[in-house]
Amino acid sequence: MFKIGDIELKNRVVLAPMAGVCNSAFRLTVKEFGAGLVCAEMVSDKGIVIKNEKTMNMLYIDEREKPLSLQIFGGEKETLVEAARFVDKNTNADIIDINMGCPVPKITKCDAGAKWLLDPDKIYEMVSVVTDAVEKPVTVKMRMGWDEDHIYAVRNAQAVERAGGKAVAMHGRTRVQMYEGKANWDIIREVKQSINIPLIGNGDVQTPQDAKRMLDETGCDGVMIGRAALGNPWMIYRTVKYLESGELLGEPSAREKINVCILHLDRLIALKNEYIAVREMRKHAAWYLKGIRGNGKVRNAINECQTRDDLVTLLNALVIEIEEMEQSQIQAG
Repeated sequence: MFKIGDIELKNRVVLAPMAGVCNSAFRLTVKEFGAGLVCAEMVSDKGIVIKNEKTMNMLYIDEREKPLSLQIFGGEKETLVEAARFVDKNTNADIIDINMGCPVPKITKCDAGAKWLLDPDKIYEMVSVVTDAVEKPVTVKMRMGWDEDHIYAVRNAQAVERAGGKAVAMHGRTRVQMYEGKANWDIIREVKQSINIPLIGNGDVQTPQDAKRMLDETGCDGVMIGRAALGNPWMIYRTVKYLESGELLGEPSAREKINVCILHLDRLIALKNEYIAVREMRKHAAWYLKGIRGNGKVRNAINECQTRDDLVTLLNALVIEIEEMEQSQIQAG
């Protein structure tokens, strides 16, 4: 258990803010599997300032998700502060996070996201004006550096702390690495030893055992899980249990996976409407099916689904087939 500012988290397991994924439907589903904190996908400061409809819809938070961190990004002081003030006064987010990790060119070209990693002075300036402007705790998610020649992780994290930031989440890859290669946990340990605010480690946490190893090896206060939770909120639950008791719970059954997938789908429909939700859910359904025997033959069919009924019928048929196969094996054995 640890605190970010005055926000108390029930455990040290945090859902990463993943663009195109971490909407309310997904976050709530993961929250119900025990995450201590869930993070919303990044939102454009300019989108908030001009009240863009799509952007404003991304600010929706279900009370059951809390505590929640809402992430904004931008490269200009004035719009970043204005967006932070709006989030502070007009949303039920608990924490305002500033993105300094997104490696995508369309973001870095705007002097936003990972571009900040090249300038500790800018980090101090930008974070300080935001912390002065809002009441909610301000945190930063960053990468360890821009490339191997520009790794200012310690200086950048210290700048966040000096500017009034209440926590840092550190991804152990450079911007150039994107999501390839190995995350550098040694840098995370160095950063932890250099600051007094909480540090959340991120990168290459694929199993509950990885999470414990990261905490043990780096001394970080929390562990952030991203891609390993896609289609697999059980990763969150299993990690929380493993860290609390040392007990390593088993993987879910095919039926459990499909039931949660359908719950996720229905929440997405309620959030966005059936047409959009079914299309968005195709990638999620493929993630939920990962590891389920015989999933290959339905993956292509998923991409043809147009309605909720199409998708649910397809998923249930696969599970029934698996259960019947398992039952016949038991009888034969």
